[in-house]
Amino acid sequence: MSASDRITFGGGGLDRAATLRGDSRAVAALAARPGARVLPLWRGRMLLSGDRLVALPFDHPALADAGPAEAAETVLLGRCAAGEGIWARPLPDWDGAPHEAAPGEEVAHPAIGGAAFAELRGRMAGLGAQDAELAAMGRAVLNWHAAHRFCARCGAPSHVAEAGWRRACPACGAQHFPRTDPVVIMLVTHGDAVLLGRAPGWPEAMHSVLAGFVEPGETAEAAVRREVAEEVGVTVGPVDYVASQPWPFPASLMLGFHARVSGPERPLLRPDPAEIAAAHWVPRQRLARIFAGEDDAIRAPLRGAIARHLMWNWLAGRLD
Repeated sequence: MSASDRITFGGGGLDRAATLRGDSRAVAALAARPGARVLPLWRGRMLLSGDRLVALPFDHPALADAGPAEAAETVLLGRCAAGEGIWARPLPDWDGAPHEAAPGEEVAHPAIGGAAFAELRGRMAGLGAQDAELAAMGRAVLNWHAAHRFCARCGAPSHVAEAGWRRACPACGAQHFPRTDPVVIMLVTHGDAVLLGRAPGWPEAMHSVLAGFVEPGETAEAAVRREVAEEVGVTVGPVDYVASQPWPFPASLMLGFHARVSGPERPLLRPDPAEIAAAHWVPRQRLARIFAGEDDAIRAPLRGAIARHLMWNWLAGRLD
């Protein structure tokens, strides 16, 4: 599989140890083993050395400053091939931590040598399959905890249960579980051309395929048709599922589809300015130039993203 073909976060075969989550004694025993490790996340950034995630032992000095909230939100991600447990935990600011970090900046911790905290989005394509799965899990679940510390039913503070995979409300008894928002992302084609668009606020050369959230009570296929009609005023015919990608920014599941527009005439695009700043039918020959870096007006999507996977495989004739 080429670098342009691979979907990051596509799954690394991790043993998620889901059967242990409700057994507090088993989880505690796993955490007490010498090989137990914690992936620290600081402001949503992952600790990396080169293209590898860095995990720390539970007694590492960098984890000692974690307050009760951070320690309570330690989430069991699973077990590695050797059977040792691996967790994720938010790391608070330390003395000397920058108040703001630039998007591409790597931030070192004084107690951690040979590694730095970096944004996952910019480094995801270089991660191995299991590191990517761990990163997606850890970031998504910790983001969920940070946004759901109070019961959605009664407003009382909730607490972490089942090794980080549930929050329980002691006031009303409600149980809350991490959520994943389904999003359809679709390669729309008409004959030998593909539909690309640019969202408002994106850089001028940044284009991608269309995407949108699935609404309650809606099938994924219906969401594809609705979103394409809403965003560019085009009616699509056949809709076929291709692949999926967890997208931890903050917590979505991208459902990839190929949608075809029927008829001899290429439809006129009528972009909704609230959603689409520009939309184009891009012929196959031009898409090849885009992937070769020879088009000044449009650049290919981020490596590892399912949008790139859809475009590249259609270009290579492998999407069907």
